[in-house]
Amino acid sequence: MSNITPIVMPKWGLSMKEGTVTSWLVTEGTNITVGMPILDVETDKIANAVEAPDAGLLRKIVAHEGELLPVKALLGVMADTDVSDADIDAYIASYVTPAVDEDEADAAPTTLRLDVGDISVRYARRGNAGGTPVLFIHGFGGDLDNWLFNIDAVAEKAEVIALDLPGHGQSTVRLPGTSLADMANFVARFMDAINVPKAHLVGHSMGGAIAAQLAVTQPNRVESLTLIGSAGFGDEINSSYTSGFASAASRKELKPLLEQLFYDPSLVSRQLVDDVLKYKRSDGVEQVLKTLSEALFPGGRQSEKPGLKLGEAGKRVLMLWGSDDKVVPAAHAKNAPKGATVELFDQAGHMVQMEKAGDVNRLLVAHVTA
Repeated sequence: MSNITPIVMPKWGLSMKEGTVTSWLVTEGTNITVGMPILDVETDKIANAVEAPDAGLLRKIVAHEGELLPVKALLGVMADTDVSDADIDAYIASYVTPAVDEDEADAAPTTLRLDVGDISVRYARRGNAGGTPVLFIHGFGGDLDNWLFNIDAVAEKAEVIALDLPGHGQSTVRLPGTSLADMANFVARFMDAINVPKAHLVGHSMGGAIAAQLAVTQPNRVESLTLIGSAGFGDEINSSYTSGFASAASRKELKPLLEQLFYDPSLVSRQLVDDVLKYKRSDGVEQVLKTLSEALFPGGRQSEKPGLKLGEAGKRVLMLWGSDDKVVPAAHAKNAPKGATVELFDQAGHMVQMEKAGDVNRLLVAHVTA
């Protein structure tokens, strides 16, 4: 049975334990290539397509649509034509879903906390220490779960850190200031607090502008930049999204806003809306987001554009954008610094790191390990 390759329930993010098979995108007999979307799965965070990690001939679909299964459960089987049906049936019958590694779970708690001045920060740290770590910085109104399809993939090759910015996620609902310089200085102080002198910065949206600001003002802290749907490269921004998100107080108001983040709005699950709504209803969050939105995006324009100064920083830059980004125009990619690697993805929106996770992860890993 050595020529049999299992397709298993993936683990997306730091806390995923199970997922529901919503539909298969391929049929038995399909020749599957690496990266091909093969089935849709919904978790308690989001729905998305599973991309094939291996190539092969799909001989048997095991998991049926509607089934709720744990991580690493058998979904299907790939094998060459010279493998008999009997051998495949025997493989399926003998397959045992691996248990969660309790020692690994104990050694790597899902998230950690520390104080940076008077702000308590939630963060995650994965992968093996050694070399320059990769620091993920989310965008406006987001949190470290925005990287749920990326953290583990990158952590296989490098140490990974992701934080909830002040006023976001589960960090203290207080801002260190309202300028990109204030936010970038806070990120530098966070790096000091976790003993990281230098990092590869990966920033999404507002987080990209914060990363660019840090590279411009404190270049010694930055090894390289990966900027995804990044603010800070032009004037335009969808202020109806930023101001609407800041003030949205109900599911009815929030769901259509979240749908603007994706090319495929069906990826916005009920649980995703509920999670964001819970955050939005925390004391002080609405005012923090309104204050930040008014400072960074006054009158529907970006007040600060550190991306336009990146050429002076002399850093390696990878820029990734969804062609259908409805929040920050993909046209801003033309303002990338000279020498930057720029990739635009069709049929992807503002959350390209989720919608095109496999492609983004391959480019990101190559960039930070170069």
